[in-house]
Amino acid sequence: MSLLEFLQQFKPVLLQGTLVTCTQFLLAALIAILVAHVAGLGKISRNPLVRGASVIYIEVFRGTSLLVQLYWIFFVLPLFGITLPNFTAGYISVGLNIGAYGAEIVRGAIESVPRGQWEAGTALSMPQGVRMRRIILPQALAIMLPPWGNLLIELLKGTALVSLISVADLMFQTRQINASTYLSAQAFGTALIIYYILARFLITPMMRWAERLVARRLGRA
Repeated sequence: MSLLEFLQQFKPVLLQGTLVTCTQFLLAALIAILVAHVAGLGKISRNPLVRGASVIYIEVFRGTSLLVQLYWIFFVLPLFGITLPNFTAGYISVGLNIGAYGAEIVRGAIESVPRGQWEAGTALSMPQGVRMRRIILPQALAIMLPPWGNLLIELLKGTALVSLISVADLMFQTRQINASTYLSAQAFGTALIIYYILARFLITPMMRWAERLVARRLGRA
């Protein structure tokens, strides 16, 4: 069977799986960005409890496998009375894992802002929260956006693992097609192309647009 015939026959299934993958990506990205900022700020907090909790989260989720974390959230948490649907467990696992890496990006970007900017806020008698929100974070955002682009591509690729808990994403549908037709080259080749298109023509342009937008806001265009 040619690739064109393969696409014509399995187009609805592949589109459905791609839609689920995109949904998983968007929800996981929201969790990752939120958790990364909370943990990144927490790691530089002067409060030892907040800093300790942030360090534990970052070290645990960076130091263990995403697959193991996925299985823990889906299979082990029910033993403690917390049961999540497979779809929810999928994007939460990926989001928490990538968020741990993003937290270090956030922390590093904030600490890369020149000390003079911190001192300027202090000289203007700005409260710490206002200084962080209006002076430090906008400049840190320009620093953290390029590595976040790479991290979001890693997040997209990480969503393929949710197929192992029967989330009907692109990889799950591809494996089902392969199991029933044995057309491995066509099935996995199509999946490879779709993942590449999502990364190259969706995530990369979006992040470059965000970088240009932030640069203009900071007068660096």
